[in-house]
Amino acid sequence: MKKILALAAIVLAMTACNKRVNPFLTEWDTPYGIPPYEEILASDYIPAIQAGIEQQNAEIDAITANPDAPTFENTIVPLELSGRILAKVSGVFYNVTETDRTDELSAVEEEAIPLMSEHSDNISFNKALYNRVAAIYNGDQSGLTREQQMVLKKHFESFEREGIGLPEEQQARLREINADIAAKTQKIGNNILAESNDFKEKFGFSVSAYPDKMTTTEDRELRRQYNEAYTSRGHRGNEYDNRELLLEVLDLRAEKARILGYPNAATYILSNKMAHDPQTVDQFLSGIMQAAVAKAKVELADMQAVMDQDVKAGKLPAGSKIEPWDWWYYAEKVRKAKYDLDESLTKPYFQVDSVVNGIFTNAHILYGVNFERLEDVPVYNPEVRTYKVTAEDGSLIGIFTTDYKPRSSKRGGAWMNNVRDQYFDADGKEVRPIIVNVCNFSDDYLSIDEVETAFHEFGHALHGLLTQCHYPSVSGTSVTRDFVEMFSQFNENWAFQPEMLAKYAKNAQGETIPDELVRKILNARKFNQGFMTTELCAASILDMRWHELSSTKGVDIDAFEKKIADEIGLIPEITYRYRSTYFNHIFSSGYSAGYYGYLWAEVLDKDAFSIFEASPDGPYDLELARKFKQTFLEKGGSEGPMVL
Repeated sequence: MKKILALAAIVLAMTACNKRVNPFLTEWDTPYGIPPYEEILASDYIPAIQAGIEQQNAEIDAITANPDAPTFENTIVPLELSGRILAKVSGVFYNVTETDRTDELSAVEEEAIPLMSEHSDNISFNKALYNRVAAIYNGDQSGLTREQQMVLKKHFESFEREGIGLPEEQQARLREINADIAAKTQKIGNNILAESNDFKEKFGFSVSAYPDKMTTTEDRELRRQYNEAYTSRGHRGNEYDNRELLLEVLDLRAEKARILGYPNAATYILSNKMAHDPQTVDQFLSGIMQAAVAKAKVELADMQAVMDQDVKAGKLPAGSKIEPWDWWYYAEKVRKAKYDLDESLTKPYFQVDSVVNGIFTNAHILYGVNFERLEDVPVYNPEVRTYKVTAEDGSLIGIFTTDYKPRSSKRGGAWMNNVRDQYFDADGKEVRPIIVNVCNFSDDYLSIDEVETAFHEFGHALHGLLTQCHYPSVSGTSVTRDFVEMFSQFNENWAFQPEMLAKYAKNAQGETIPDELVRKILNARKFNQGFMTTELCAASILDMRWHELSSTKGVDIDAFEKKIADEIGLIPEITYRYRSTYFNHIFSSGYSAGYYGYLWAEVLDKDAFSIFEASPDGPYDLELARKFKQTFLEKGGSEGPMVL
């Protein structure tokens, strides 16, 4: 307590002596506690991180120095609520560095990562803190709520998984490994961003627009150039080459697993996931892969028939065969022929604002939530939009932010971030979350896939917004990787419901999308699923094979990818959704030995949605929606996935 008071005195002294106060070291006098982005300088982060580390160290020292017998209230609760300064900094810093990176922020990141890694390890290897947690865990838990039991379990298992019981020399090596992995994975991510920016500079469009360009570009040689550049990112022998880095990361992960008593990284990573072990995942993916490739071969035959017509017409030389750079282009030709669906006709009905309106309308109908645009609030970029989310009784649910446009300062892809978690503070006051959805839509008018992406990411947002937990470590999306995607994919099911399209799919003249076009969309959505599932499943298998290695000694990345492709029957016309050197999910975004989670969670999502489909009231059965909200979206990680 003395250390905490001393730190508070230092902060107050800084306030008194300097005209400008570090924004992270003061209360935010902003609407709804939104970070004061415009006031934050790059130079504020490191001092704030250092102050946050000091604060949390003092709070943990107070816990371990407590002479009273350890209880949930005197140990776990203050541990959950510790590090509020760090939480404020992290919520802002990691969001901004992913979406609005500058050279100055990159330099800050290089300094911040070792600090954060060391601090995390200091907590993981704090024997006195562990002893108190273990005493509670191994004691009588009957007086705890189920949520408290899950919080306790999470802390206890975290200590065990990070090596609290190992000798000091092994703990010291784990510290080195953790720091090295943190630095290298960040470097890999930065390299991918740089390579993607080079791609845009060369061709004039972002990597997020690649599928659209491959679909619409008639010039076959140009498509080949696009494909070659896209699939060689991080693999060009330049300063952004990721080959050596990713092998080093894989070896470090394997070494960490061995130190902790596991044969490889995949076994270690999966031991606390729903799937639990690599064998289960491998068997799961194998069955999907066989079916997907079989379907893809049928799709390939249909496309080859169309290409053969182009050969007969003299557009292509005799003997031309479908290549990877032809798939998108000829798939679209087949779709137009089979389903008479031209996306140039659907896009006018899917303007971004219209789609956002659809997302909000759907959530309002199902879950009773309301959205209000906030104009005069801090934002980290002028392209960002912010909304207040409220319940039917007007109470605050949270703050939701959208960031949909591609920028050179933003990494590719789409994701959801928590700027602030939901929890109850030390005074029993509820803190509601601040959630960000990030996408890279290259145009104001979205493709069918992009509409689905918007609904997908908002599914994550709902999981983060609607949570009703007491402790930050289990609130919202704080669930296992192979469970979290269930809720994003579940929300996709409503994107093209005819009732919903009638409410939001309107063109610039206010005309609703015609029923005939809706019918074509619904029919065509089943098209090309062999290709889509094959490339996704192949990438999932590649991820598993990398993390099932005990060493990468003598491994050549190209040869390894080809060997796996041959083993799983990946046809040469299709490549992995992500090749290793730009596989950001598994090398820089926390999905290592976890990319299978999208397919795994899709099974859960389709099972759940089938209950809605079977309802006499159809997908808008509001009683079912209420149960889904209460069972899943409000629970977060406060109960085990299989129990839920």
